Formats: sequence, structure tokens, C-alpha cells
Amino acid sequence: MPREAIVLLSGGLDSATVLAIAKSQGFACRAITFDYMQRHRCEIEAAQRVASSLGVLEHLVFRMDFREIGGSALTSPVPVPIGRALDDMREIPTTYVPGRNSIFLAIAAGLAEARGARDLFLGVNAIDYSGYPDCRPEFVGAMEDAVARGTKCGVEGDRIRFHAPLIAMTKAQVIQTGHDLMVNYSLTHSCYDPNAQGAACGRCDSCLIRRAGFQVAGITDPTQYAPCTYPEKT
Repeated sequence: MPREAIVLLSGGLDSATVLAIAKSQGFACRAITFDYMQRHRCEIEAAQRVASSLGVLEHLVFRMDFREIGGSALTSPVPVPIGRALDDMREIPTTYVPGRNSIFLAIAAGLAEARGARDLFLGVNAIDYSGYPDCRPEFVGAMEDAVARGTKCGVEGDRIRFHAPLIAMTKAQVIQTGHDLMVNYSLTHSCYDPNAQGAACGRCDSCLIRRAGFQVAGITDPTQYAPCTYPEKT
């Protein structure tokens, strides 16, 4: 029987790639997606599409309301940054959600312990214009150690291992990896500020990083962008 793994699946291209990586390593995967009342909740539908496409044992959508905490452009009425240069994206942006990854990883670890899985995959990335403090190796390692100390399986010597295979990749390398694993990126969603139809704005940090990644990788970007928001380069 293959080992089971829990995969955090947001619906973006990073998490889709991580799910494909976990499956390529022989894991039978269970996916968990968080509906935290984020402004780009259409990513939840994208996660469902990806989970169906790649095949998972279970897809849990865990619901909570981060609007009660606020402090982020994704959970409160604060404008999403648009049109920033890539070199300006290394500072922590207003789209950082306080406590999000700490809470997500704690819940995912709880699911792993409950299901008997001892491997947890997440798609954080610390290299390619990432300003989020909870996407860095130090944080991931600290959370793994905390889970080992705070779970029954951990204190009994059967700790849950965190896997962050994208953490040192550029976005282009992530895309190339997923392309090699035949990930259908047209099913994914990355935009922080999509329109009512779910089309990507083309101007937020996430859209700009995604678009640049496809360009550098030399792979066609299948994203549906809203019209007249991001002019093609000439």
C-alpha cells in the first residue's frame, strides 16, 4: 500500500504542482483547501478542479472566517496592490494574511494525524519575489518541530514530515516542473482580485509573478485575464 500524504491545495499553480510532485513520488494524496472568506474565493473552485484532475483520496474544504481577524487586503476592504514592479515585491505586501499559514499547517497536521498520514506537502516559495514571512524555510522548519512536540504521533516518535519542494525554486522552475508532470495550469487560479466572472485582473502581484514565470519558462500562459487590464508586450 502506498503511503498517504496530506497536500495543502489552494487552487493556485504552486499547490497544483506540489500535488503532482507528491503523486509522482508514489504518495496517495488527500487534499485540504481552506475557505477563509478570502476575496478571491474562486480559487476554491480551482482547487476542486485540480483535485479532480490529478486524483485524490479525499478533498476536504475547511471553512473559517478570517475577516474576523482582518489586517489583510485579502480579508478586509483594503485595496490589493496593482502594477508593482517585480523588484518591489520583496517587501511584505498588504496581501499577507496574519496567522494564515500557521493556522493552515496546524489544521493540516491535525488531519494528517487523524488520517494516519505522516507526510504533509505545501507549496510555499521563498525565492521568486516572495515577501511573506510564513513562506520561508525557517518558518516551515519551526512549524514541523512544533507539530512534532504537540501531537501524539510526534511525541511517540512517529512525527509528521513537512515537504516544501518548491521553496527554493523560481516561478519559472515551478512551472517547468509542473509542465513536465503534465499539470493542467488552465484549471488553476492565482489572481488576488478577479472580476465577477472569475477572470484574473492581470495587475496584482500574483498575476504579474505568474505571467512572468510563464514567459521565462517559455510556456504558454493559459490564464484567462480580464480584458484591457494587462497590455501584451510588443
